[in-house]
Amino acid sequence: MGKKSRVKTQKSGTGATAAVSPKEMMNLISELLQKCSSAAPSPGKEWEEYVQIRALVEKIRKKQKGMSVSFEGTREEFFSELMAWAAECGASCDGFEISNFADEGHGLKATRDIKAEELFLWIPRKMLMTVESAKNSVLGQLYSQDRILQAMGNVTLALHLLCERANPSSPWLPYIKTLPADYDTPLYFEEDEVRHLLATQAIQDVLSQYKNTARQYAYFYKVIHTHPNASKLPLKDAFTFDDYRWAVSSVMTRQNQIPTTDGSRVTLALIPLWDMCNHTNGLSIYAKMTKVFRFLSPQIYIFYGTRSNAEFVIHNGFFFEDNAHDRVKIKLGVSKSERLYAMKAEVLARAGIPASSIFALHCSEPPISAQLLAFLRVFCMTEEELRDYLVGDHAINKIFTLGNTEFPVSWENEIKLWTFLETRAALLLKTYKTSSEEDRSMLEKPDLSLHSRIAIKLRLAEKEILERAVYCGRAKRLHFQKQLDEGAPLPLYEESDIALLENADAKLPIILRKLEEEDERVEEEMSLAQIKPDAAALDSSKTPVLNGQCKDLNGTQEDPPGGDAVVKVIEVEKHDPSTKQTEGEPKDDGK
Repeated sequence: MGKKSRVKTQKSGTGATAAVSPKEMMNLISELLQKCSSAAPSPGKEWEEYVQIRALVEKIRKKQKGMSVSFEGTREEFFSELMAWAAECGASCDGFEISNFADEGHGLKATRDIKAEELFLWIPRKMLMTVESAKNSVLGQLYSQDRILQAMGNVTLALHLLCERANPSSPWLPYIKTLPADYDTPLYFEEDEVRHLLATQAIQDVLSQYKNTARQYAYFYKVIHTHPNASKLPLKDAFTFDDYRWAVSSVMTRQNQIPTTDGSRVTLALIPLWDMCNHTNGLSIYAKMTKVFRFLSPQIYIFYGTRSNAEFVIHNGFFFEDNAHDRVKIKLGVSKSERLYAMKAEVLARAGIPASSIFALHCSEPPISAQLLAFLRVFCMTEEELRDYLVGDHAINKIFTLGNTEFPVSWENEIKLWTFLETRAALLLKTYKTSSEEDRSMLEKPDLSLHSRIAIKLRLAEKEILERAVYCGRAKRLHFQKQLDEGAPLPLYEESDIALLENADAKLPIILRKLEEEDERVEEEMSLAQIKPDAAALDSSKTPVLNGQCKDLNGTQEDPPGGDAVVKVIEVEKHDPSTKQTEGEPKDDGK
């Protein structure tokens, strides 16, 4: 998961070491670490900082050319070795094979009919690369003393992967050899390709991803070369930025959450064979190791989760053409200086909605969720309308109507909220430097690079969602203005209407919150988490979390070594193998 069908041939050996002294390299690493650990740039200076960090990284990469451990041959040549190793370990290898699906890259191809509820894919625990196996490996001694590794399982997995790749006797080599040589995550974009994302909502995460990865690399380079407990790691002579970028992308695009045996916690793992499945739309069903499988042509797909295309691009390295869950973020809040702030905040609190939060505009119709509808209704309420939802015998029950389209607060309130949405979306559209028509014209150019194409598609998708929100806001505004002009009676909520509010989209919880604490929580979620390392290990005050931490990935879990992981088919949809795939159908993220 994370790379298209492009594959580079890797050459054997460690390559020729660049003519650079350890002292010179350490000075460059220290400079990079200092640059990446400095205070966040002022608004509008993020791109300038990115260019400076990138220049340092490129200088380091140039001096490290030829130093990485690699394998002889293409990854396709190792697929048979992977299948043989899996069978030897006791995995189920019947009913599928690894195949190349052209534009979608490598994936799993069904070789027989597979019934719903049939046990289809069985992966023994010993095949999984997990945080637990990392602690029991050569990395364990460093793990026991490094707070960064202890706090971030994805960083641990990345270094675990690199250590095992450099170990000629690693039991995971048959798996590691089949991983892509590089990826299509933004970490691999050229500077001019990243420029296509300027003004998009994804740009901040892309720049932060690069900065955090560079900072982590510099930190662990110092640790590997200076920490006593790192002396036995097989990375001292070959730990390049390209190595770490590759390991980060491998983990970021393929990691799975798996539970412990007792189910008391979850941790991260890389699961051979399972991670060859590509993504398509579907339902996310979780029951231990359960996922939804779909057969299109005869390819086996799984559903990666309700990710936006920005998340797919940043964390998986692909743009999904037919993403039913695509969305753009919109930050909204009630000003604390507003006269009616206390009343609005209280109504929102009773509905379980913070007074300041990040919502989403969706590609679906309508473009807003029940929660956003409720927020906008409260945001636009008059003092009299607010009192109706705060006092009286039925005030509490009326909170449930806030997210239900059947029960407007008033025609005037509906007009206000849809006017606000229309205006806000239109303003967001004006922040882009190109129009949708210009983006479509650029996508027609045959010489456009893959990464540029991904970036422009993402930029265009954001605009199309905003354009749809503008259109919807205008249509709703005109509709409710007509209702008001014609004196249409307002639907009134009654106790008997409670049955209409039981659907999940409309129902809102009644949760009293401490608003200040809620606002602080939201602000924390809007910023990148930082973890302070031990002073002896790093002279910087901050170190980052690894970008692309498992959000809602492939829904797997971890047990202690010796357990078994089970992947079970819950729903199988089979289509005519002769059906031709169109551009809008599922895309591979990296097999």
